[in-house]
Amino acid sequence: MNTAAFPASSSQAPASILPRRSGFFGRLSDLFWRRPKLFLFLMLTPPLLWLGIIYIGSLIALLLQSFFSVDDFSGMVNYEFTLSTYAQLLNSANFDIILRTVVMAALVTIASAFVAFPIAYYAARYAQGKWKALFYLGVMLPLWSSYLVKVYAWKLILAKEGILTWLFAKLHLGWLLDGVLALPVIGGNSLSVSYIGTFLVFVYIWLPYMILPTQAALERVPANLLEASSDLGATPKQTFRTVLLPLALPGVVAGSIFTFSLTLGDYIIPQIIGSSRLFIGQAVYTQQGTAGNVPLAAAFSVVPIVIMAIYLWIAKKQGAFDAL
Repeated sequence: MNTAAFPASSSQAPASILPRRSGFFGRLSDLFWRRPKLFLFLMLTPPLLWLGIIYIGSLIALLLQSFFSVDDFSGMVNYEFTLSTYAQLLNSANFDIILRTVVMAALVTIASAFVAFPIAYYAARYAQGKWKALFYLGVMLPLWSSYLVKVYAWKLILAKEGILTWLFAKLHLGWLLDGVLALPVIGGNSLSVSYIGTFLVFVYIWLPYMILPTQAALERVPANLLEASSDLGATPKQTFRTVLLPLALPGVVAGSIFTFSLTLGDYIIPQIIGSSRLFIGQAVYTQQGTAGNVPLAAAFSVVPIVIMAIYLWIAKKQGAFDAL
């Protein structure tokens, strides 16, 4: 019987589509192609090790340091578990630092949202072509310059001999500026050494981080919903309150994550512009440097982490991560 017409026995191994490659790299490539999970494991291991050891490990070490204390007599760290360092945060001076920082972060976030929303709305609804490109350029351009250069430039602008004081004088509004600087708590000898100046610089520095997520959220709002609201008799104010704002809120909350967290941890702006009263970032820098109280510095560092963990949980409930 002629067996050439019958197929080969199923016991024989099927022929490979491509011949196996020779050489070390060829065999390695074939191995990764046959075992994609091995390739994925090798690709993810280095960044996960870096994240686990360098980032999470440092956070754990920071957390452990906050449970130690400093001996009042010797000034040495006492490596015994205690909550006395956290109790020091409730002291009047330390609690004022926390409250001052949280209030400033909240005010900067609210102001950034009010300023960013109309800019983002115009870019999402009306800017087209080169105007939209110009919008992105205008928003991103400040991010391309040095952080310190921007802060020191604002220090010159807000100084007593700066251009802002000169402008108020030319407009015969020097009395208004003097009245604002005479306000208790937020005033000062000039805007560069007042909380008002600190607030203005914070808003300027972090504003792009609020504009971009808000604009992305507004881009996703269907225009026909706004038209339907108008057709059903809603006024522009009602449309904004019941349609536009709820749909854009995740983007605003996403932007607030950046502005709030960055203000909480920043120590350079309050160090260069503002009064001598400390913020959390300055307190951490002072305690671990000049004072040498590493446990108290670690306890201060835990405060923004806890605040942001609660804030992120609330933001997730609002769907903010969908707008990132």
